[in-house]
Amino acid sequence: MQNYVLTELDSGERVISERVDAVRSVALGFWIGAGSRDERVDRAGVSHFIEHLLFKGSASYSAQQIAEIFDGLGGELNAATSREHTVVYARVPDSHLEEALDVVADMVFSPTFNELDAEREVVLEEIAMYEDTPQELVHDLFSEAVFGGHPLGRPVIGTAGVISTIGRRSISGYHRTMYRPGNIVVAAAGNLEHERLLGLLDQAQRREEAPARGAHVRRPLVKAPPPGLRFQRKETEQYNVCIGAPGISRSDRRRFAASLLDSILGGSASSRLFQEIREKRGMAYAVYTFASQYTDTGLVGVYLGTREDNLAACLEIAAEQIADVAAGNVKPDELARAKENLKGRIMLSMESTSNRMSRLGKSLISDTELLSFERIIAEIEAVEADALSELAALLLPPERVSAAAVGPSEERFHEAVARINPALLARAA
Repeated sequence: MQNYVLTELDSGERVISERVDAVRSVALGFWIGAGSRDERVDRAGVSHFIEHLLFKGSASYSAQQIAEIFDGLGGELNAATSREHTVVYARVPDSHLEEALDVVADMVFSPTFNELDAEREVVLEEIAMYEDTPQELVHDLFSEAVFGGHPLGRPVIGTAGVISTIGRRSISGYHRTMYRPGNIVVAAAGNLEHERLLGLLDQAQRREEAPARGAHVRRPLVKAPPPGLRFQRKETEQYNVCIGAPGISRSDRRRFAASLLDSILGGSASSRLFQEIREKRGMAYAVYTFASQYTDTGLVGVYLGTREDNLAACLEIAAEQIADVAAGNVKPDELARAKENLKGRIMLSMESTSNRMSRLGKSLISDTELLSFERIIAEIEAVEADALSELAALLLPPERVSAAAVGPSEERFHEAVARINPALLARAA
């Protein structure tokens, strides 16, 4: 049974909630359809910068008041930016929903963009910290290797060049364009009534008179560029490496097979890559697979951090395991274990009101079908081994693989990559 209630306001803003009687909290999120792929190249990072600036004061609350109010409520307040959306979210005791909603709505719709230069320095420090964290930096290099000059290939956090120069007028213009009601979803889960939520929203947003325009329509990625190769030299002890390729969109029915493939290859402690590379051979401390799904495409890959002596062998093992799955060698017990793992993680996550809220908000802001738990479980159970093999063969053949790394020697990295996709080096030459 579907337990949520959905309302579309006259402004175009969508409000969705799910009542959970057994808790005394409410998780609330404002989901905005604005992410790094929606930015012009000379505005790269503005979505993330605005996320920071929302906390620096609004029409009715100063930055200090925002912090003091949520501390006084015993609540949580945070935000996040991705390639396709921004979310400002809070979790508070149910008795404090009204105060929390009023503050968050004012932050989202009426930021003053105060302390612009001070927060600019904070974001520049965050970029510098990111640059000093190779296990994070390599993922942005990998996105660039896969998507090239497309906005999906740019870092969400932005670049120092843009953040250090972008002005208030550009920031306000982007906010005005993207933070309109028709491009926003308000999601809530916990001990609340939907009609009361609508009433509180009406009070909190009564002063807003934004035009009733629809959601932002982004230009689709028609075709991904050829596989790419990226390397950044740093005097690190390890090579931090990602290999992979474009994946599938979030509305693709094969996403359940993709989740199971991720679990079998590197998404758990019993997965193939974790066992073969870390447990059996001790060649890496961190090794895992990852997958991102966007409106029109996705990203699938393998991450590992290892010393130079093990680099080529680790990449070969990863390629061998992918090829083995693609050849149809998925054992019944590992598929059954992956299914139980995925179902269990979904069930456990639903004990959190924050996760329930995120599920609602992310589905609506990305125009993805909101499936019942029973339907999700049924879809997972219906996946057969052949579907995983076909997906691995389609998404991750050697000639489709891109690679990125952060480490001390580009030559050693190229030597290792040549063993899994020689064409990458020829294309990069």
